[in-house]
Order: sequence, then structure tokens, then C-alpha cells
Amino acid sequence: MDRARRTGPWALLPTHADWRAAHAHPRRDLVAGLTVAVVALPLALAFGVSSGLGAQAGLVTAVVAGALAAVFGGSNLQVSGPTGAMTVVLIPVVHRFGAHGVLTVGLLAGAILVVLAFARVGGLVRLLPMPVIEGFTAGSAVVIALQQVPAALGVDGGQHEHVWAAAATAVAGFVSAPTWPAVALAVGVAALMLLGPRLLPALPFSLVGVVLATLVVAVAGLDVTLIGALPTELPAPSLAFLDLAAVPSLLPSAVAVAALAGLESLLSATVADGMTVDQRHDPDRELLGQGIANLAAPLFGGVAATGAIARTAVNVRSGARSRLAALTHAVVLAVIVLGLSGIVGRIPLAALAGVLLATTVRMVEVGSLRALLRSTRRDAAVLVVTFAVTVAIDLVTAVIVGLAVAVLLALHRVAGTAGGEQVPVGPAPDGADHTDEERALFAEHIVAYRFDGPLFFATAHRLLLETSEIADVRVVVLRMSRVSSIDATGAQVLDDAIRRLERRGTLVLLSGLRPECDRALEALGVVGRLRRQGAVFPDSVSAIEYARAYLASDAASPAGLTPA
Repeated sequence: MDRARRTGPWALLPTHADWRAAHAHPRRDLVAGLTVAVVALPLALAFGVSSGLGAQAGLVTAVVAGALAAVFGGSNLQVSGPTGAMTVVLIPVVHRFGAHGVLTVGLLAGAILVVLAFARVGGLVRLLPMPVIEGFTAGSAVVIALQQVPAALGVDGGQHEHVWAAAATAVAGFVSAPTWPAVALAVGVAALMLLGPRLLPALPFSLVGVVLATLVVAVAGLDVTLIGALPTELPAPSLAFLDLAAVPSLLPSAVAVAALAGLESLLSATVADGMTVDQRHDPDRELLGQGIANLAAPLFGGVAATGAIARTAVNVRSGARSRLAALTHAVVLAVIVLGLSGIVGRIPLAALAGVLLATTVRMVEVGSLRALLRSTRRDAAVLVVTFAVTVAIDLVTAVIVGLAVAVLLALHRVAGTAGGEQVPVGPAPDGADHTDEERALFAEHIVAYRFDGPLFFATAHRLLLETSEIADVRVVVLRMSRVSSIDATGAQVLDDAIRRLERRGTLVLLSGLRPECDRALEALGVVGRLRRQGAVFPDSVSAIEYARAYLASDAASPAGLTPA
């Protein structure tokens, strides 16, 4: 049954329609999948090493998560596997909880992603501010580059929670006893990847660089660290790593990994859509696919996975039209694990460091960063803060802090546009000056005060301060027609302002309440008392007429009392 006819949770499951495009262009998808596998091999190895679980973990993740995400995901072109941003989040987990902690975190993150998929929250990624995205992307590039410093220098970076500390230790060790073979390999591979595509864009220079570096080490007998022995078969699934007692301690990290996996996958799928004219991903189904992939990968010893922007872009550029390409990529990598593990184990770590150093250069869009830094001070501040926290602490904290700063600055801007002012009542001819009318009202001891914009926690205090400054009047008309919304804090502050004015002997009238604001104030008990006293009016003109009649009446109440 097609997805269009299915409703509820069933709409997130795969259908035969997902593979119709594969029947139309199987050869193009197979070629694209093979190309992506060639590009993904060195990246999977490198990210596996960077995660702390070893190269084999990166390969297993690319195979298992890549296949399952291709089948269950929401994009026809997405390619999933281990990524640099994910390794940034996993490094603190490795240091605190070890390999079993990393596997447990991946499993928990998968479960969280499945729940988020069925809760239909995939579309919320569109609300993430661009400065936050660019800030953590640039920060992740720096963190990944710092991760490679020990391997690129051929020295031990020690055990540190933060990558900048490990990089500093490695630099100090290199300065005290320089060794140049690893440096030459890393720089050579990175330079080949960055410069080679200018001459031969179709050639996978990441793989070429790794192969050449491996041959140089083997022929010259260079003393550098190699990847080492890899498994000759995929491990059997197991839950032996799971420690239920450690789950509460690992849950915050799992939430962070799930957030990053969902965010990076949805961003990658969006990029893939933008590179085509007829592809649109399903964000909720993409979360489900990533959740299933992350539930399965740890069972085989793999790390947490996500959609990979670089590999997805290669897939699209290689002519992929369906999920068959991403599935082919996973199958090819599985064949490599089963048949070529001995050769892969001879790859020098410095060569993989070079691959990742070149990758970090490509991750940063300098033009986009420059544009954001020049756009507004708010955008620049959010970008810089997100970037700094990513490098200094970790990626998830950076996203949280970046979002918090963005929200606070947005609230400050909204609060700055909202305000109150003493205004005339009724329309005036074009070009007329309301000063005489205002003075006439004030002479009658009447003030009409209009509040513009939302009345919520960020603007309510300003209302309290402004209304507190109203003096020497008998009646205040609060014009509410331009109040777009009210929250509980705004309602409470409005009530406090009204009571302060009444305690000073001032009659307070409300006019022009919008229905939605009226309902909110009524529910919170703010306007009920005023309405019973006849102090709520549909417009400011009728409120002013009532105020004049009230002041002119011989039966007017003494100061501080309201009319009958």
C-alpha cells in the first residue's frame, strides 16, 4: 500500500514505491554507490579511530547503519555513517565511560530518535537559526582538526577530555623530539585531496592519497603508527556491552547524540534536496531511519551514526536516483571488511589524519561565515559564541548555548520594538498635530496610554515601569487594541500596574481588547473585576467619553473609588 494511503505510524514505514526509481536507473545507482564507498572508506576508518573505538568500529558503522538508514530513512539520496561531528560528541563519553559507554549511548540515542520520529518533530529543524548552524559547523571543523594533531605529528596526545588539551600535549611532545615521517604523510595526503580535484574532479583523491601513503610506508619502511589488525568478518550482534545501572548516567550524553544525529541528518537531507529538482525528504521518516540505524550499529560494535553531508553530496553528484546507491555503498564496504581487512590494517594513521584535515577545510564555508559576521551584530554574536563553545567545551553544549543566546537576543529585539506611549484618541486629519488634543485631555486629568506589540515576560516589566510614571491624572485609559498577545507574566504585571494606579486614586479603564487577549486575561482573573465595574470598553473613544462623564458627574466617587 502506498504511503499516500497510509496514516498514523504506518506512514513512516518503507513501501514498494521507495524502490521504483531503482528499477528505472539501476546502473547509475550502482555506479554512484561504488563511488561513494570509495570516498567513504578512508573517512569511515578515520572517524572510527577518532571516536576512540578503532577503525573497525567506523567500518561496521558505515556498513550496518548505512544499509538500515538507506532502507528506512526519509531521503532517497542520503548516505549515513560515522561523521566528524559525532566523534566530537563521543570523545568525552569514551574518556568517562569507555567503549561500553559509547555503545550504550548509541543504543539509547537510537531509541530516542525513534520516539522523536513517531512524535513528528522532524520539521522543527527548520527553526534552528543559521548562525547556530554555521557556528557549530565551523567549530566542529576546528575540533576535528585538533583531533588529528597527535596522529599527524606522530606523537601521543595523552588522555584529555578536551581535544585542544590533547593537541597541545602532542605539539609539546613533537617540539621536544621531532619526527617528520608522519607529518610528511599527513600534509601530503591533505594537499593531494585539496589540490587534486582541480585537475581531475572525478578522481577520489582521498582514496588515492591513502593508497599512496600506505605504499610509501611499506616500501620505505617508515616508522609510523598503522591502523593495525581488523576483523575479517562482521561481529555477531550482542547486547553484552549494555549496563543498565549506567543508563541514568549515560542518558544526558544519549540525548546529546540523538539531537546531533537528528539535526545533522535532516540538514544533510535538506542539502540533498537542494541539489536536485524532484527530490523531497520526509523529516520524520528520516529520524526513524536514523533511529533504527543507531539501534542496530552498537549491537555489532559500531558507533553512533548520522547522515553525512559530504558523502551525500558525492552520491548526488555521481548520478544517484534512489536508495539503491546508498545501499550499494554499504554492501561494498561490507565486502572490503570481509576480503581486504589485512590490507586496510596497514594504512598509516597519519594518512587518515591527512584525510580528515582536508575534510575540515572543505567543511567551512568562508563566504557564508563572512556574510553572517557582517549581517547584524546579533547574528555575529550567536555565531561567535556557538563557535567558541564548540571548540572549548563540546558541540551539544554549543548548540544549547547558541540557541539560548539567539533566543535572548531575539527577545531583546522584540522587547525593544514593544512599548507604550501617551496617544490622542480618535482619528486626526492628515498632517494634524495631536499636541493640542493631548494637552486638552491632560488638562482634564485623563491620559490615554497605548501599549504596542506582545505583552509577555520580556516586555511586561517595561509596562510596569512606564505606567508607574503616570502622575497627576484622575483617569487612565489603557488602549489594548495593538497588544498582539499576552502570557501569564504579562497578565500579572498588567494586573499589578492597574492596582498600583488604583491605589493612587486613579480610575483605570481598558479599551480595545482583542478576543484572544481578552480570553487570556479573563482566564487569569485580570479583567473580571474591571468588567464587573463597567471599566472595559470596546474602543478608546467610548472609554474617553465615559471618563469625561465620570469626572463631570456631581456623583463622582472620591479618589481611589470606582464608579457604580
